Amino acid sequence: MPKDPTHREPMPKEPMHKHDSIDPDLVREIAKLVTETGLSEIEVEKGDLRIRVARRLEPVAVPLSAPVAAVPQPAPLPVAAPGLGAAPEKGRAGAGHPGAVPSPMVGTGYRRPSPDAKPFVEVGSTVAVGEKLLLIEAMKTFNEIVAPRAGTVTAIFIEDGQPVEFGEPLLVIE
Repeated sequence: MPKDPTHREPMPKEPMHKHDSIDPDLVREIAKLVTETGLSEIEVEKGDLRIRVARRLEPVAVPLSAPVAAVPQPAPLPVAAPGLGAAPEKGRAGAGHPGAVPSPMVGTGYRRPSPDAKPFVEVGSTVAVGEKLLLIEAMKTFNEIVAPRAGTVTAIFIEDGQPVEFGEPLLVIE
């Protein structure tokens, strides 16, 4: 029977000897790379040396919806509530605000279900826990972002078609 070309034999576990050494700075650098890129694990192989660094990710519960047809549009300037001053720099404003709702994933944010529909919420909208705030498309799947708490939307930092990063503030609910 032919061997499966995708099958990889596990590396034999041999005890490390005193003369074998792994550079701890290299391991730290790889771990830093895993954290900075948001990867869950990485494996580096060079010659006989193979290092695998993995981290445990906390699962993010995000209700999924059926795909919604959306056409990306040029992103207008972010919207801010009256009295909050000028629009903040590229979505990082509100990061320290206790009412900020962060993005649970990397993707493309959409404030409305389709290009010709009205936004799910506007500045000044009152929302209930679990109410749909916006969509984030990741890998051709639209993920509903719902209100984690009840309150009033006081600032919105994204527009339709705008790329969002993990942890980036999307809006503020007070």
